[in-house]
Amino acid sequence: MRIIEVLQVNKSFQNNKVVDNLSFNIEQGEIFGMMGPNGAGKTTTIRMLMDIIKPDNGRIKLFGEPINPATKDKIGYLPEERGLYKKLSVSESLVYLASLKSMPKHLAQTRAEELLKKVNMYVHRNKKTDELSHGMGQLIQFVATVLHNPDLIVFDEPFVALDPVNTQLLKDFIIDLKEQKKTIVLSTHMMNQVEELCDRVLMINKGRMVLYGGLGEVKAKYRNNSVFLEADRIPEELPGVTGRKDHLKFTELFLDGHTPPQDVLKAIIDKGSNVTHFEVSTPSLNEVFIQVVKEG
Repeated sequence: MRIIEVLQVNKSFQNNKVVDNLSFNIEQGEIFGMMGPNGAGKTTTIRMLMDIIKPDNGRIKLFGEPINPATKDKIGYLPEERGLYKKLSVSESLVYLASLKSMPKHLAQTRAEELLKKVNMYVHRNKKTDELSHGMGQLIQFVATVLHNPDLIVFDEPFVALDPVNTQLLKDFIIDLKEQKKTIVLSTHMMNQVEELCDRVLMINKGRMVLYGGLGEVKAKYRNNSVFLEADRIPEELPGVTGRKDHLKFTELFLDGHTPPQDVLKAIIDKGSNVTHFEVSTPSLNEVFIQVVKEG
């Protein structure tokens, strides 16, 4: 089932086009990474999905229909700009926020206790939110985002200010949500988190789509046509190899684009070399990001 459909959406502010003819889809049960440099249009796109602002033109559908109050109740949104009611306790804040999503009070209280235990914050349930550290407040807002059991969850920079332990806790939580068939949009500058968690990615630059597709497909598009090799001896002449470069531990062999890497490996072994490491070069998502932004 298609959860989000965005078709030819545009948005400008004071004659500055922030989102430019943007189209993409998000399927049920996937973790969808949204990337882009600062000012690329990511947050504006998310705000249009949340119906906080309206597109100038184009079409947005959620759960197969135009955005309406019923579809909005199925969404959990953790915005980049954080905010809790400072003079309410953690429990009071969570129950109140759940009530805004039409969740009965007794159900909200029960689920809040369950989720607070899951993120190791139950002992702080009676504290005022302004007594919490920044990272603790972030965990509470994460709980508030998923408390009403939404089908679509949008996280805008969810890992900012978290230590490695709590970052891993939230990553495990997100994976658990995916296993529950929830659809997740993850907007972040942390490319390693996108690479670890996401099924498909969208990269926006200057308001336009510059990358869109499966993670493996995107990385394969930008690979160098090379392999990394560690062996006791590397023959000088190898079919399909056009050059080589020595790195600290490995030698990188550059291929002609026609010869499969497996044929190169077979030729090396056939010539009597003992191969201890052989890896097709694939760029990290961070390297792809930098390359695309420079090209753009």
